[in-house]
Amino acid sequence: MGITGALVLLAVIWFVVLFVVLPLRLTTQGDAGEVVPGTQAGAPAELDLGRKLKVVTMVAFALWAVIAGIIVSGTVTLCDIDWFNRLECAEVHETGG
Repeated sequence: MGITGALVLLAVIWFVVLFVVLPLRLTTQGDAGEVVPGTQAGAPAELDLGRKLKVVTMVAFALWAVIAGIIVSGTVTLCDIDWFNRLECAEVHETGG
């Protein structure tokens, strides 16, 4: 895995973790009972974005380190997940060589 692939993998993991973490511990304006005129009741009352971004970065980096380590070590390769035998490595697995 090259540097570009590693950065793309980190970016994808970071955004997936971000979208998982954003709704956690969210207090909406409707829940707080103080809806600001012109906004929906489902809008966040207090987002605390800085704290969430720190958590997202730490979790994403830990996940990235594990996944990148698996990829670099060769424990799981693309040929291992070629379920439809569309890659050239499919013949290698079938012949046992």
